[in-house]
Amino acid sequence: MKISKTYGKTFALAALLSATAIAGAEAHVTFLDKEATAEATILATLQLPHGCDGKATTEVRVKLPEGFVFAKPQPKAGWELEVIKGDYQKSYDNHGDKVKTGAVEIRWKNGNLSDDFYDTFVIQGKVSGVEAGTSLAFPVTQICGDTVEAWDQVAKEGGDAHGMKSPAPLLKVVAGEDHGHDHDDMAGMDMTGKTGMDMSGMSGMGTAAPAGEAVKAGDLEVSGGFAKAMLPGQPVGGGFLTVKNNGQTDDRLVSVTSPAAGEVQIHEMVTKDNVMRMRQLKEGIAIAAGQTLKLEPGNLHLMFQKVKTPFKQGDTVPVTLTFEKAGKVELVLQVLSAQGK
Repeated sequence: MKISKTYGKTFALAALLSATAIAGAEAHVTFLDKEATAEATILATLQLPHGCDGKATTEVRVKLPEGFVFAKPQPKAGWELEVIKGDYQKSYDNHGDKVKTGAVEIRWKNGNLSDDFYDTFVIQGKVSGVEAGTSLAFPVTQICGDTVEAWDQVAKEGGDAHGMKSPAPLLKVVAGEDHGHDHDDMAGMDMTGKTGMDMSGMSGMGTAAPAGEAVKAGDLEVSGGFAKAMLPGQPVGGGFLTVKNNGQTDDRLVSVTSPAAGEVQIHEMVTKDNVMRMRQLKEGIAIAAGQTLKLEPGNLHLMFQKVKTPFKQGDTVPVTLTFEKAGKVELVLQVLSAQGK
């Protein structure tokens, strides 16, 4: 079949315009899943497709709208994390407790995401008190050294955001069949709804004591180990324990590994002036002679990265702790609820 030159040019122009439109749509900072179920805990995943005029992204700031509460960001390797807390406009129910303050802005800082690469930034939170059909705007500030891109334009009620140069990422709230389906409800099942397997039989366990029992290694006694349940699809989890040094010589927790995760990092969380900062302790943590070290929520903790199967309440997670002097200690963490109970 012979195609005329005029038709060929028209077809090529249409293809070019279509490709340009697609590229433009992908150029904005958007959510991977643009819908969120009302009264549910979700993983809001922001997609960052490029840098600023070719420059690498070094900081990402996200302002959280009213109605997206109890927010917890996912740490990223190589980035520092800050959570700015403030007052909500109203109180929200958190398992019977009335909560009036929480995270209002999340900042990933001092990173280096090349313009050649794409990445995601994840925030766990609950959509609460928001009617179905409402769109929640999450203004984002993208910083590339001395260059700043603000993705903060929001259309007026009923307006069209497609023509905006720098639209804020939106989550459209939809009604769910099971309102109140929250983190604890989801923690006991995988994506198919089936009960998750017990990880206590995974390789790497060695002769670790049963979950919850204290383990001794030289002058050290490790106890109180637990992890928190995670959402399906969530790749990062937290772990906690206590180490008591009964000897007269200082020791150091150098590293932690687990067959349940691709990597386990030791993190420090410090809150000052309503700003929470989290950073990795690459040199480990010292345990002074005669002292007790506590890894607990809101402070020092273990961060499980690239988790293979999200932790489910009632399961166990095997870990291997490596100390500078006491050597390797194998421990089993009991998975508790998302609230650590």
